[in-house]
Amino acid sequence: MKRTENPLGSICIVGGGTAGWMAASLLSNILRGSNTKITLIESADIATIGVGEATVPSFMAFLKDARLDTKAFMQATAGSIKLGIRFENWYQQNHHFLHPFGKIGRNIDGHDFYQIWLKTLADGNPTRWVDHSPSGIMSEENRFITETQLMNTPLATYGYAVHLDAAYAARHMREITLERGVQRIEGTVASVQTDARQFIQSVQLTSGQTVESDFFIDCTGFKGLLISETLNVGYEDWTNYLPCNRAVAAQSENAGDPLAYTVASARAAGWTWKIPLQHRTGNGYVFASAYCSDDEAINTLMSVVEGKLINEPRIIPFVSGMRKKIWHKNCLALGLASGFIEPLESTAIHLVYRILVHFIRNYPDRYFDSNLEQQCNREIARDYVEIRDFVILHYCTTKRDDTAFWRWCQTMDIPDSLREKLDQFGHRGQLQHHPENLFGADSWYSILEGMNIRPEKYHPLVDALDSQKLAQSLSQGAKAIRDTVMKLPSHGEFLRQHCPAK
Repeated sequence: MKRTENPLGSICIVGGGTAGWMAASLLSNILRGSNTKITLIESADIATIGVGEATVPSFMAFLKDARLDTKAFMQATAGSIKLGIRFENWYQQNHHFLHPFGKIGRNIDGHDFYQIWLKTLADGNPTRWVDHSPSGIMSEENRFITETQLMNTPLATYGYAVHLDAAYAARHMREITLERGVQRIEGTVASVQTDARQFIQSVQLTSGQTVESDFFIDCTGFKGLLISETLNVGYEDWTNYLPCNRAVAAQSENAGDPLAYTVASARAAGWTWKIPLQHRTGNGYVFASAYCSDDEAINTLMSVVEGKLINEPRIIPFVSGMRKKIWHKNCLALGLASGFIEPLESTAIHLVYRILVHFIRNYPDRYFDSNLEQQCNREIARDYVEIRDFVILHYCTTKRDDTAFWRWCQTMDIPDSLREKLDQFGHRGQLQHHPENLFGADSWYSILEGMNIRPEKYHPLVDALDSQKLAQSLSQGAKAIRDTVMKLPSHGEFLRQHCPAK
């Protein structure tokens, strides 16, 4: 077996922010012991978007893979716990439901729990779907405790993520990665030089400094300085499926202890978010400009913000979609430079991590085998499409008809991939998933149940199970979850005791 004869000697990350410093954090850990030099160019003149302050459970895996201590990260970022998302007014006005993280229920004799739950409903023994979710009941009661204290309890299958201050997160990761030897250059890129193969050779800063590298990671935001403006990689626009194209964001003082979940409330032309941190609350309104003006959006957001405003609202335009290639030649797009799916399920930071995982899996040498690039792009595209379809699900299943926006959603076109999944589910509640999908069957079941969609029937083999025993088992399981949750400290108490903001 031959050794790699021509390994990458250097990687240059252009742009800081959450994406840039996540790349530096993960790569500096993965590549430790190698001779690969990592440089990050960060401009003080270019503000980061810094809106995406909610994560999904995969972020906890990122912290581990990047060798970042979870407690220290929570303290440094004024973080709070996120056990799921509460959706308000999506199915109809004055209706709400939870999308909880973690596992829901447990399989019995090889049968999927959802099928078992459907049978108990048909037999007249109803429990709520969320009653069997540890994270769901913890959310409803706003309680939490660390993983080690939940092992061997009815809550052991829970899942969680974090809310974080994006600016604090970038600063924390920067401090750690600089200690690991990552070189930071403060400056603004003035021009990009390519070679005869149209590979990026170097970037020149406004100071006159030239930075050469074997590989470049584009973290320059929507601009896509390297991947788009230099390498001319096009963009796949998904506005026909996801018409929300603007957001107004503002921060406010906390009106009480932070909730252990994100709140997404449907509004006339989109939805508002509420992300509670230890030191403040993040608020925003994601809306479709075809149905709402900027002034109307600002007024809507201001009417629902709780607590004193900390900063002035700012408008952020975006287009849901992705680059036609995330990795092209010797450049990888990351963060907003790679694409953007509206933030309903808090997937932006997850996609940064996933793109890095796929890149590391297909890590090149300086021969740049095109097969690695193609495979990486296929894997990333699959992740984007999976998340796109899951987000569309929230819109296309609504029964609201009180505004033009929601009436459009009721008759909207949906991708064939989503149509096939819904058809499959509608028959008898079965869903096929790729093992690396972010959203597993329980997440799909949670949204579908929340939007009042159930299959025509359940799997026939479940009828082999005794109805009375099933009903008793589910009732006891739900009670055990709730009884255990009620013994936990409140979310606020947990934060103050275990990871208070510095």
